[in-house]
Amino acid sequence: MSESAADFATRISARYATAVPHVGAMGIEILSADAKGVLARLPLRAEFLGDPERGIVHTGVVTTLIDSIAGIAVLVANGAPEAVATLDLRVDYLRPTVLGTPLHCRAECYRRTASIAFLRISVWQHDDAEPVATSLATFMRGSSSRGGIS
Repeated sequence: MSESAADFATRISARYATAVPHVGAMGIEILSADAKGVLARLPLRAEFLGDPERGIVHTGVVTTLIDSIAGIAVLVANGAPEAVATLDLRVDYLRPTVLGTPLHCRAECYRRTASIAFLRISVWQHDDAEPVATSLATFMRGSSSRGGIS
């Protein structure tokens, strides 16, 4: 009996932080995952600061969150484990990210071919209508069920 897409999304969400060590170390939490996309939360910590004087979070933290959640969105959209790799990731930083409020990230896999997945990603703190960053990404889809999270 094959696993349903909903069961796969639940299993991936539960195992993601342990299967991808930097995700667990950063504290990224998957809040929801389904064929429409993945929603995640990242509580911010002082060690994420890139500009301690102004309390601004390093853009690398935002980029890592985007890349990680986009990758899981590809897996969930596929409904089965497969190897994926980031091909292109463009990030527009729209405003500073500051300590005090967690980051939220939503990634949507809006098109898939046999070898490429296309994603839209948004990151915000207070209001999803006012993102701190937006991103477009493409991921290579592998044909192997080895690799990735299973």
